[in-house]
Amino acid sequence: MHGASDNAAMSAMSKAAVYPSLEDRVVLVTGGASGIGAAIVEAFARQRAQVAILDIQDDVAKRLVARLTDGGLRAPTYFHCDVTDFGLLKRTVDQVLEWCGRVDVLVNNAGNDARQSLESVTPEMWDEGMAINLKQQFFMAQAVARSMRQMRRGSIINMGSIAWVIPSKNVPVYVTAKSAIVGMTRALAHEFGEDEVRVNCVMPGAILTERQKQLWLTEDYVRQVLAHQSLKRMILPEEVARLVLFLAADDSSAITNQSYVVDGGWV
Repeated sequence: MHGASDNAAMSAMSKAAVYPSLEDRVVLVTGGASGIGAAIVEAFARQRAQVAILDIQDDVAKRLVARLTDGGLRAPTYFHCDVTDFGLLKRTVDQVLEWCGRVDVLVNNAGNDARQSLESVTPEMWDEGMAINLKQQFFMAQAVARSMRQMRRGSIINMGSIAWVIPSKNVPVYVTAKSAIVGMTRALAHEFGEDEVRVNCVMPGAILTERQKQLWLTEDYVRQVLAHQSLKRMILPEEVARLVLFLAADDSSAITNQSYVVDGGWV
C-alpha cells in the first residue's frame, strides 16, 4: 500500500543535509536506544556529533552503538538511566558533563504512549504517565541549564505529539502530558532566551517505528492513518530526525518558542 512511497522517502534521506555546526557538538538524547530516538542518535552520529544516549534498554542500546560503529560512524556513548528517577537523572547528566565538559543539545525524546481506557486510569498510573512523558523533560532541561547558560549557546528539543490535537482516545494521560509539553516549551524558551539558548518542540504523528509494527500496525490501522494524512504513506523515524537536526544546528539560530508538526499533513 505504501512501500513504494516509503522507498522514495528513504532515497531522499540518503541525500540529507550536512550541518557543519553540529560536528563535535555534545548531544544528549533520552530514550535514544530505539524508535524515533535511535533515528535521532544515528542522524547526529552522521553529523559527527558526540552523542550520549540515556535509556534503560541496555541490550538494545548496545546493539545500536555496535551497528553505528560497524558502519564507520562516530560511536555514541550509552548511559543506563531511568529518567523518572530524578536523583539518578541528575547524577547521569553530571556524568555526561564530566565526560565531555558540556551539553550543546538536549533532545527530550523519552516517553511512553501506553494505551489505557479512561475508566482504568488510577492515581498511580497518572503519576507514572506524567513522570515519563512530562516531568522528566523539565528536569532534564534544568539539569543542562547551567552548562548551556555558561556557554551562551544551546538547543533544547522537546518531543511532543499530535495526539492531543487530533484528538486521540485510549491515551488520556499521554495526551494530557503531550499537550502540556507545548506550554512548557514556551515557558522554557523565555526562561533560557536571555542566554541565547533555544527551546523548541517537535510533534510527530503516526511514525513507523518498530514499536508500532509490533503493537498496532494492522492493515486497518494503516488505512485509518492514511485516510487522515495528506501524504499517502507512513512517515519514517528518519524524517522526524531530520527536523531535529535542523533545530539543533546553527542554521536555526533565530528559531525558539515554536512547535513543529511532522505528520504527513494530518493536522
